[in-house]
Amino acid sequence: MADKKTYLFDNQRNVQLVLYTLYISCGILLLLDFVIHRHTIHRWEGLLGFYSIYGFIGCTAIVIGSKWLRALVERKEDYYTRDELSQTEEGRHVDE
Repeated sequence: MADKKTYLFDNQRNVQLVLYTLYISCGILLLLDFVIHRHTIHRWEGLLGFYSIYGFIGCTAIVIGSKWLRALVERKEDYYTRDELSQTEEGRHVDE
């Protein structure tokens, strides 16, 4: 067990560094939203943080939609091995 390989995010300091970098980047982008003039087509695009809110709503819709879709297409856990199990119960081998 002494040869256990450590990865980049096994170290808590690296995780904190990534999070702080993300927070600082978001803060800088929020400050730039006050300074940079955007050429908007619709009036609501000019609202402060519009694209952040739009992105959050879009990602949330994807997650909720995928949960609903999963309920429609989900199969039982033994879906792929069901035929193999029934053949072995009958006494025949799967490779026959």
